[in-house]
Amino acid sequence: MAPQPIVIAVMGPMGSGKTNFINKLTGTKEEEAHQFKSYTHGIKEFTVNLSRDRQYVFADIPAFDDPSRSDQDTFRTIAEWLGKNRYRANVKLNGIIYTHRITDERMSRSVCKNLEIFSRLCGDKAASGVRLVTTMWDQVENKEFAENRVSQLETNFWKPLIDAGVRHKRFEENSSRCAWGIVEDLTGKGEALLLQQELVDMKRKLNETTAGKILYTQIHNLWQEQKETIKQLQEEAKAQKDPELVKELEVEQQRLVAELRKTSDEMDKLKISLFRRIALRFSSNTQPNQTAILRFRYEAAHENSVAKSDYVIFVVSPTGAQKTSVISPLLC
Repeated sequence: MAPQPIVIAVMGPMGSGKTNFINKLTGTKEEEAHQFKSYTHGIKEFTVNLSRDRQYVFADIPAFDDPSRSDQDTFRTIAEWLGKNRYRANVKLNGIIYTHRITDERMSRSVCKNLEIFSRLCGDKAASGVRLVTTMWDQVENKEFAENRVSQLETNFWKPLIDAGVRHKRFEENSSRCAWGIVEDLTGKGEALLLQQELVDMKRKLNETTAGKILYTQIHNLWQEQKETIKQLQEEAKAQKDPELVKELEVEQQRLVAELRKTSDEMDKLKISLFRRIALRFSSNTQPNQTAILRFRYEAAHENSVAKSDYVIFVVSPTGAQKTSVISPLLC
């Protein structure tokens, strides 16, 4: 029986060096990498056979700031790959590498967005198998700046992750040897990610997961900013007397309105109904290896069928008060 492959996911914002890091591991140039590549649920996988009984699979996970696709589509793709393809097949991740450019002078919105969703996706249990990898050290011109940046990342932006057990590694040499040095200690048994537990063990919907809720909050904040920008453009257009400038403002306003519609659509798809929020509130203490059960009715004659750990909720109201319409969404 062939041994299970060592599966490592490589994540990070666009342009953070994911592809280059994987190419160093496969020993290929970017234009040759397709020889090692396959697709599983939309995720690019690169296989490296070191020996007959030692196989690595590196997954290039899409970023949440990809302009060619919505963040919700990206999230769904990642969930499909992590949950249905890997976790249900009992193939757990042996590690996760998250790349970050050391040359960045600040944390941009897209970088913060990727990092926040990434941290909620992993959870504390899998933290020991996660590496925050700073890249592009060969492009550093000011060594003192880079060291100060590392200190700032470790004591500020990355502190919650590091406190949970995540470790920082430097991809300093931009070489195959350096890349494999980072990978070599990610060969443990692997722990299930929080997202995997929520989707498979706890049977939550995608928008009900911890990462899904964070993504909804981010999209909602963007929606509010877009609305405010449109309002400001409208006020500015009214105050302007230059017809050409008014026309330019109207064009920009139309573009933002179109973006606002897209954002609203994403929000609607991720929104959790009031009834589901109530159901999740009652099941919030459920452990990942358990499933909360909402029973439609309680039959006294069969009271032994209700376990002590179950929640029994009586819904009482006059006839015609639409009790069923309240209960039915909870069972979805």
